[in-house]
Amino acid sequence: MDHRTFADLGVSEAVSRAMDREGITTPFPIQSLVIPDAVAGRNVLARSRTGSGKTIAFAVPIVERLAPGGRRPSALVLVPTRELASQVLADLRPLAEAKGLRAAAAYGGISIREQAKALERADVVVATPGRLEDLADRRTLKLDAVRILVLDEADRMLDMGFLPQVDAIVRRLPSERQTLFLSATLDGEVGRMAARWAPGAVLHETVDVHVLVDEADHRFVQVTQHGKVDALAALIAQEPGLCLVFVRTKRGADRLAHRLKAKGIPAAAMHGDMPQSSRERALKRFTSGAVPTLVATDVAARGLDVEGIAHVVNYDPPEDDKGYVHRVGRTARAGRTGTGITLVLPDQQADVSRIAARLQLQDEFTREGMKVAPPRLVYQSKTGRRSLLHGHPGRRRGR
Repeated sequence: MDHRTFADLGVSEAVSRAMDREGITTPFPIQSLVIPDAVAGRNVLARSRTGSGKTIAFAVPIVERLAPGGRRPSALVLVPTRELASQVLADLRPLAEAKGLRAAAAYGGISIREQAKALERADVVVATPGRLEDLADRRTLKLDAVRILVLDEADRMLDMGFLPQVDAIVRRLPSERQTLFLSATLDGEVGRMAARWAPGAVLHETVDVHVLVDEADHRFVQVTQHGKVDALAALIAQEPGLCLVFVRTKRGADRLAHRLKAKGIPAAAMHGDMPQSSRERALKRFTSGAVPTLVATDVAARGLDVEGIAHVVNYDPPEDDKGYVHRVGRTARAGRTGTGITLVLPDQQADVSRIAARLQLQDEFTREGMKVAPPRLVYQSKTGRRSLLHGHPGRRRGR
C-alpha cells in the first residue's frame, strides 16, 4: 500500500495547507501516480473513473507549475459538461488562491459577456468545448499563452460529439505545452486522441471494471410497467440517503420527478433542456439533501461527482456494460457503501441479464428469480463462423 503524503509527492506547504482546509489529507491512488510526473512537467495519460480523485491529480500540478503575473490564461482544463466545469472550478480555486492564482469557468447557459470579464484575469480556465470555441472565435479569449492543457473525461467528450471542437481548440494552443489526458477508457478513438494530443506521455491506470463493480451492492428488481413507479417509490422510502435515478429521456425525467412528488417523495429532475440556473439549483438541492432524490438523464449526469450518494437506481436500464458501470460508479466511493438497483420489465430481462453476466453479476440477477439469457450470436456468412454480438460472458466472481 502507498503511504506517501502530499509532501512526499512534491506538493508545496501552501497547497498542502489549502487541501487540509478542504479535508483532503491523504492522496488517492491516482493522485500518487500522476502528481509527481505532472509536477515534473511530463505529459501524462491517466485512466481513471469519475470520483477517483483525479481533479486534485491535475489541479495540484497546475498550481505548482504556474506563477502569478504571467500571460493569461496559462492553463486550460477542458471538460464535457457544465456541471463538471462548476465542480472542477470549486475544487481547483482554493488551491489556486493559495498560490496567488485566479481561476474562472466558461460554459453555456450563462451570459458570455459576464463570463468574459472573469476570464480576462484568469490564470486557469475551466471550460466546455462549445463555449470555449465561441469565445476563441470572438477573440474574447486568447489561447496562445497556454502552457498546460488538461483534457478531463476525454471519453465522455468523444461520446458527446465534441471531437471537432476539441481538435480545433488544441490547434490554437502552442505546440510546446504540457498535456494531461484523463479518461475512464483509452480504447479505440480515445486512444488515438491521446496519442495525437499527448505524445510521449507517461501512462498511469487505476481502473479495473470488476473491482469497480465489486465496490457496490447490486440488485435487479422485477417490475411491471403499471407498477414501476410504485416500486421505485417503495425502494426510495425503504432506503434512506441520496438517491440518483437514471431515465432514458428528458421528458421521462420531468414526468417521473412529478409522479414521485405526487406520492410525497421530494424529487427534482435534471436534463439538458433545462436552463443552466435550473440545473444548478436542482443539483444544489440534491447535494444539500433538501431534495434527496434526483432524476437525471445520462447526458445531464455525465461528470456528476457528488459525495454520499447512497443509491443509484436504473429506472430505465442502461444500454450496455459501460453505461451500467458509469451509472453505478457514482455510489460506493472512497470506502463508502452504496447500492445499484436496476428495475427490469419482462421484455427487458434478456438484455439486462446479458449485461449482468458480462459484469459477473449473474448471482445478483438470478436472486430475484430471473434467468440469465444465453449470449446473442451472429452468423457471419462469408466465413461460416458465429461470433458473440456483445462479447464473451464474464466468468463468475469469487466470493
